[in-house]
Amino acid sequence: MTKNIPLKSDSAYSERQVVEFLVETAIPLRLACHGHKGYPLVASHWFLYEEGYLCCAVHDSSLVAQLLTDNPKCGFEVAPDTIPYHGVRGQGEVTLSREGAGEMLGRLILRYLGNLDSSLAKWLMSRADGEYLVRIRPTWLTAWDFSERMQS
Repeated sequence: MTKNIPLKSDSAYSERQVVEFLVETAIPLRLACHGHKGYPLVASHWFLYEEGYLCCAVHDSSLVAQLLTDNPKCGFEVAPDTIPYHGVRGQGEVTLSREGAGEMLGRLILRYLGNLDSSLAKWLMSRADGEYLVRIRPTWLTAWDFSERMQS
């Protein structure tokens, strides 16, 4: 399914469970990068997990693209906002590439919007030439799951 992932030993999920969660969960990933003046910036992005990487698309004019160009180290979290609280978080290094960015953008739109026909999808695709493919290679991952302690 994927190469070994750098899973922390105290993770609530096994490697297989982490991969299944990331593949099946279609909520935005929260991406933290090094911001200006020493403060972190957290931004939400649509993502796909494949071949050991978390993949997003960002426009080259975005602040996130500028910050990741300056410093590719990041933190991330994928977690729903509903009870019971659970999710996957980690840290990693980002590579930005033009190659495959438009294709990834289309795949993300299909995953999150369901089709390429909406006005939002068309607008996003009209800007595809200015996108970067963001590939996050995790340096570590962990999962937490508060299901048992949150049961009634």
